[in-house]
Amino acid sequence: MGKIKFSDKQLKIIRAPFDHTLEVNEGTPRSGKTTAGHFRYAEFLTMTPDGNHLVTAYNQEQAFRLFIDGDGTGLMHIFSGLSEIRHDEHGDHLLVHTPNGDKRVYYKGGAKSNSVGAITGMSLGSVVFCEINLLHMDMIQECFRRTFAAKMRYHLADLNPPAPNDPVISDVFDVQNTRWTHWDVNDNPILTEERKQELHDTLIKNPYLYHRDWLGERVLPEGVIYGMFDMHENVKETLIGDPVEMFFTGDAGQGDATTIACWIVAQVPNENGRGFMTYLNRVANFYHSGNETGQVKAMSTYAREIKVFVDWCHKTFNLFYNNVFIDPAARSLREELRLVGIETYKADNNAHDIKGSAKGLEVGIERMQSLISERRFLLVNPPDSKYDHYHFIKEIGLYVRDDNGKPVDKNNHAMDEARYACNYFYRHYVGI
Repeated sequence: MGKIKFSDKQLKIIRAPFDHTLEVNEGTPRSGKTTAGHFRYAEFLTMTPDGNHLVTAYNQEQAFRLFIDGDGTGLMHIFSGLSEIRHDEHGDHLLVHTPNGDKRVYYKGGAKSNSVGAITGMSLGSVVFCEINLLHMDMIQECFRRTFAAKMRYHLADLNPPAPNDPVISDVFDVQNTRWTHWDVNDNPILTEERKQELHDTLIKNPYLYHRDWLGERVLPEGVIYGMFDMHENVKETLIGDPVEMFFTGDAGQGDATTIACWIVAQVPNENGRGFMTYLNRVANFYHSGNETGQVKAMSTYAREIKVFVDWCHKTFNLFYNNVFIDPAARSLREELRLVGIETYKADNNAHDIKGSAKGLEVGIERMQSLISERRFLLVNPPDSKYDHYHFIKEIGLYVRDDNGKPVDKNNHAMDEARYACNYFYRHYVGI
């Protein structure tokens, strides 16, 4: 690890006394709060007498990426030469050798209702909550219970600003003995003035994004296109009903994200015994962003990885798929998929749709809004977190309109792929 420059706020947080049960770093993306958390927690690990600790995020992969690796500043780099990845009866962990004894930092997913099963029976000294507002409340509360017997009890959370009525505020932050710190882009010493101006000029075009991602304020998502999506009503642990068909939709890019979703249409008998109600279930997702990960892949590489994903879906759900629909603009991906044995069709991107006063893209958006509102659009958590809905959940809270009412062409890769699925579902099962 090279020399790191810290801002005054980062140094203040890192050096603060451990005199609160919960510390919350809340603020904009790219504000430096997570890096400060890495070094703050590393300091804690050298002091605590407790041996077992936990980092939890939406899934295990995110817990590792955000805090164990941390893009070069995570725990495994801070303790380089003094730590190694291990596995025991409690799961994967980073074993850290400190002057105060060995510490085991487990990393686990926490977004599912059954996530608590992974920590049942464990006694923890501390917990780090990455993107705490994306975690299941049962998991959050169980984590606090797991630290009751700690000799030096400590919890650290970070998040981007949630809605003012988010239950994590009332049920967690307001209940615990909390030190809350606000962050914005000016607290990140590695951002140049030119880069900050570029971010400002992009975000100022939408009031919601400006207040949330520039000012770091909690704002109601009035401009969010799919604001009717509900994490309880639209997310399920198991598929409900009898499967009718399985298909895939996808959007592609090399720098931008490439995302392929697996969908299962299921039918449930109506309560009156007459007919069925059909549901569109998003059951798994392959997602990779070159810009986000810093690793740009060739379309041929994506095709091979998607082939593995498609085969996994077939074996996992014991269903054959009917169709694979890909964004019409992604011609190179369609050709590479053909070469690995997957025939594809152009996705319905609403290019020629007119419905009432809505035209084109807006027709697809209205269809998806209706299905979400009717709770006929569902996310079903897959058995493997590698293919879960993390990126969909992130995007749906950020997909907004600009001042002219037009959808912002950002945070929309999973949104486009889902819209393609809704178009197919509408034409075949709703009849509109």
